[in-house]
Amino acid sequence: MKKGIFFGFLVLVFLMSFPFTSHAQLKPGQPIVIGVPTALGSIEGRDGWMAIQMAVEEINAKGGVQVGSTKHKIEAYSIDTREHEPGIPVHDALTAAEKLILEKKPHAIALGNFRSEVLLATMDLISKYKLPYICCIAMTPLLQKKVSEEYDKYKYIFRNCLNAPQLASYLGGVMGFIRKEFGLTNKAYIITQDVLWAKATGQGLQGWLKGNAWEVAAFDTYATGASDFSPSLIKARAQNAQVIVPIFDMPQSGILLKQARAMQIPAMLSGFISPVSCENAWGVFEGEVDGMINMVYEVGPIPVKAVPKSVEFNQNYGKRWGEKARTELSGHGPGPSYDSIYILANAFERAKTVEPDAVVKALEQTDMQGVVGRIRFGKDHQVAYGVDPKETALGVGFQWVKPGKRVVIYPDIVAEGKIQRPAYVK
Repeated sequence: MKKGIFFGFLVLVFLMSFPFTSHAQLKPGQPIVIGVPTALGSIEGRDGWMAIQMAVEEINAKGGVQVGSTKHKIEAYSIDTREHEPGIPVHDALTAAEKLILEKKPHAIALGNFRSEVLLATMDLISKYKLPYICCIAMTPLLQKKVSEEYDKYKYIFRNCLNAPQLASYLGGVMGFIRKEFGLTNKAYIITQDVLWAKATGQGLQGWLKGNAWEVAAFDTYATGASDFSPSLIKARAQNAQVIVPIFDMPQSGILLKQARAMQIPAMLSGFISPVSCENAWGVFEGEVDGMINMVYEVGPIPVKAVPKSVEFNQNYGKRWGEKARTELSGHGPGPSYDSIYILANAFERAKTVEPDAVVKALEQTDMQGVVGRIRFGKDHQVAYGVDPKETALGVGFQWVKPGKRVVIYPDIVAEGKIQRPAYVK
């Protein structure tokens, strides 16, 4: 194993000895290359990569991308950064991304980082190689801060997925909706994964709750890979919390739900548990998801009638990858990943070149309808998310109801059913 790592390091050093060129001027017949460094072992990274392949195939089937006077096919290459795994150093993920850049010489990067901690470190790597980059998973608002404060350095970096403050806003909206519908006594218990995006989301929600007359009984965090959440559940019951808000992306987080049901905790669960967002979760959890309100960060993995492209994407994903894969679609990443290829293709066409600075300017002028709703980047290079898909991109809250359906209940403007009060909630 050590010999293999050392050999990989030597290969990277060898590659770095050659000057990098992104081939900004395309020759006739030369493909446009998109690099996809991400956590392929995570469900979000896996589904995002599959969505990207689908978009590439669709564009190529229509002849490719018109750049100036010539058309060019797209080629996409992935590499596993493994950054979702507990204990993987940030440096390892950066090394994987740089290896892909040096070997494949991409014209742009799509999907990108899974962990916010890795994204922040990657921003300097992207600046070094001057590659247009569209982030589709990592959620830290510090991306926007860095773009705003050091624009010339970080102008190549964009994000079309939901960020942590936007998620906190959605979760706050759902909490207000729950209170309005059920007249609860306004006591919530927040439980998050001990990673940057989840804690930032929890902190944002905590501020919203306190500002809207909610009592926050506690704010607990658990390390990535943790599998026993009973200490928090015991305290939540002792303090009579009526809503438990879990915020997790790790696979083990589904255990929290199972423990809550086994312990007969009389509180509604409303938040984000990654494995509970998939359409197949009712079967996986044997109906124990009943009544939970979960988020789908960006529509597409859940089709929403108010966003026709989300319905089309969902159907086509099943045709391309099979019905099983469609029902396993994660609630964060696939829609933005698919859209990212169309965003880049559109920018290349409008810029009439793949020259990075020209592409950046074109990306900044993006205004299109995608799988996630209307896509427009702000000055900080973040796509706006809201409640009206004709004006912004869209995330939704859905509730699991018998006999195993995900019913979109929030925001009101796109709701496809009414929220139901679970029998176990006091």
